[in-house]
Amino acid sequence: MAKVIFHEERCKGCKLCVTVCPKKIVIMKSDKLNQKGFHPAGVDEMEKCIGCAFCATICPDCVIEVEK
Repeated sequence: MAKVIFHEERCKGCKLCVTVCPKKIVIMKSDKLNQKGFHPAGVDEMEKCIGCAFCATICPDCVIEVEK
């Protein structure tokens, strides 16, 4: 099973990762703010992740790591 790690404190909340996820499991955490004042992205249902790394590839700040 693949695992996605978001370094939430570096996330600017641009939502690019949300738009490219083929499984639609990347979400914006509306109940949480990071130190920069942004709502960070995260994964809702990790077990559905296929490890495609589209989210990590599109992230302009290298916030996302994908482990297979």
